Amino acid sequence: MSISTPQTWEEFTEGIWRQNPVFVMVLGMCPVLAVSVSAINALSMGLATLFVLVCSCGLVSLLRHTIPREVRIAVYIVIIATFVTAVDYAIQAISLALYEALGAFIQLIVVNCIILGRAEAHAAKNPPLPAMINAAGMGVGFSIGLFALGAVREILGAGTLFGIGLFGAGFQPWVIMVLPPGGFFVLGAWLLVFAGWARRRKSGEVTQHV
Repeated sequence: MSISTPQTWEEFTEGIWRQNPVFVMVLGMCPVLAVSVSAINALSMGLATLFVLVCSCGLVSLLRHTIPREVRIAVYIVIIATFVTAVDYAIQAISLALYEALGAFIQLIVVNCIILGRAEAHAAKNPPLPAMINAAGMGVGFSIGLFALGAVREILGAGTLFGIGLFGAGFQPWVIMVLPPGGFFVLGAWLLVFAGWARRRKSGEVTQHV
């Protein structure tokens, strides 16, 4: 099935702006707050989730007519767990230090409500291409949310970004930023920024229609 370019763009951007998993739907908060102490950890978790989202939604869409409705959730979880296992082994092979930093949150991608929600609400009802495009947008939106938190927390908490020093020796790190409360503070600030942007955008659309 082919879809038009405007429709493709609409499917992709839905998860980045209008339905951003972190800043709009506020989903998957456990990994968002736990692994966002640094930009590299946050981006790695975001990309891992993106991969699982796209692959699992594509496979769910392909099998949507053959999966019995009564066991669909169990089948979705098995599909998601398969790709999570692949990601788990890949991260171990690429960087053991990163794997240890992300810890159990890699395996917990299996129960991430974003992935299961996309499989049930969208992939199970649409052809593979739209399902994968929509999943990719959700994954990119989730990655943006994670990176936004991780970058701010690392810059203020350690004075670095991706491990590269940004300030001089006189910089005093905000230790609270690498602690659990720092995640809540930064998330709250980003939610305010995103809500303000959405309100201004909506006001602009209303003005144009008037």
